[in-house]
Amino acid sequence: MGTVIDSSVLIAVERGALDLTTIADVAADDEVVISAITASELLHGVHRLRGAVQRARTERLVESVLATLTVVPFDLLIARAHAILSADLRSRGTAVGAHDLIIAATAVALGFAVATRDRRSFPKISGLRVLYW
Repeated sequence: MGTVIDSSVLIAVERGALDLTTIADVAADDEVVISAITASELLHGVHRLRGAVQRARTERLVESVLATLTVVPFDLLIARAHAILSADLRSRGTAVGAHDLIIAATAVALGFAVATRDRRSFPKISGLRVLYW
């Protein structure tokens, strides 16, 4: 089993609310990855920061994460999982953000869990194992 880390976990690390050892402990036993959309979210956050010191510190953390964890691209396997999850949610009249749905599809396609701090979106997705860090 593996784990797809949601950006909410990495933002908590950046803000000091979560220690990187939590991720390292899981990585010792399982494969830990991020989706390409999570990489984009993290990089977007860097580019939005105005203060040079905070931006440099955050950029170092983000680049360290990107160098350490495998970034899983949105490919045909994940697109198929995304289509199924999206159709299921729509048939139930349930909404989930586009990025969260891509992260969930990545996890489902790989047979992985999602590690998150978001208790709203991910529990709505059928067949997704959610870990709260």
